[in-house]
Amino acid sequence: MQIRHRTRVSTWVDMQRITPITSKLLLALLVVLIAGSAVSQDAGTKAQSSGRTGEAHDPATTISVKVNVVNVLATVRDKHGKIVNNLTQGDFTITEDGRPQSIHYFSRETDLPLKLGLLVDTSWSQHRVLDQERSASHSFLDQMVREDRDRAFVIHFDRQVELLQDLTASHEKLDQALKSLETSASEPSDNSGGGSGGGNGGNWPGGSQGSGQRGGRHGGGTMLYDAIFLASDELMKKQEGRKALIVLTDGVDRGSKDSLDEAIESAQRANTIVYSILFKDNEEQFGRSGGFGRPSIGFPGGGHGGGHGGGQRYPEQQRPDGKKVLERISKETGGRLFEVSKKEPIDQIYSQISEELRNQYNLGYTPERTADNDASFHKIQVAAKGKDLVVQARDGYYANQ
Repeated sequence: MQIRHRTRVSTWVDMQRITPITSKLLLALLVVLIAGSAVSQDAGTKAQSSGRTGEAHDPATTISVKVNVVNVLATVRDKHGKIVNNLTQGDFTITEDGRPQSIHYFSRETDLPLKLGLLVDTSWSQHRVLDQERSASHSFLDQMVREDRDRAFVIHFDRQVELLQDLTASHEKLDQALKSLETSASEPSDNSGGGSGGGNGGNWPGGSQGSGQRGGRHGGGTMLYDAIFLASDELMKKQEGRKALIVLTDGVDRGSKDSLDEAIESAQRANTIVYSILFKDNEEQFGRSGGFGRPSIGFPGGGHGGGHGGGQRYPEQQRPDGKKVLERISKETGGRLFEVSKKEPIDQIYSQISEELRNQYNLGYTPERTADNDASFHKIQVAAKGKDLVVQARDGYYANQ
């Protein structure tokens, strides 16, 4: 019994000896750990601060990969001319230069932002119909331009091309631009084509008054091709998303520096659809001189020598067919030609354009390119698999835009 007792006592005495030493060691170790942690945290904070400073002066390298995606806006109608808006990606096929393409992107563009350009012919041949054009255009823009997402601009063209209102979402500004539309004060004479002076070139983005390249283009009196070229190249080319021009004219150009081909190409390069509204004053067209309200002798001078457009003299038998001109412009850019008549008034035409713009399909594909410097024109053909469906889309595009 004594042995057991001594053992228990001895054990108790040993524990008393060890415990203070252990406590001191543990306390010392804890102090060291806390100090080390503080130093580590301070070093980490300095490293992070240094890293942030370094990032400001030495940003990470970003690798950019260019992918050429071709987007095509398409409208589909059935055999009765009614809009078809319930198709899926699998209902479409696309070929480029005759080669089938895989559609990688598809959407129905019913509500996406839209950029609109209104180009109004204010030459003498339109002076009897301008009020109708102005009123219908006001209603159309009021309906189409949503102030929270869409924008539009207004251009008039006759012996010059003038930007009355740059891209804006303001209905008030667009209305003021339409109110300012006026036709030429009088019927031009046969020597009125060689105008001088600056026009209103300062209205064009980046332009200066009398630049001779924007608003200061003078010619025979109906600078249709120049108007399309400038609207596409100066305004639409800089915009993203859905874009459309609406042109109200009789389709006969006089005095443009740019040719019909150049006007179409500029719209294609800007990925812009052109809707043409053929609006002729039949009384003026056939009443006096046999040619759209102008003397049949033409307009010598043409402002720029009449090199491409309408500055040259047109004998009666060679007078351009305005309808065919507008039909070609619209077809090759993915739009449509409309002709104002008693059966189809201009406000009804605007309703059809509005319906099309709100019921488009957007198809995207990535073509194979054999050369990075390819800048040629590539033909596109879009088709729908359904029976008797007609697809309206642009004819092609220029690579490396």
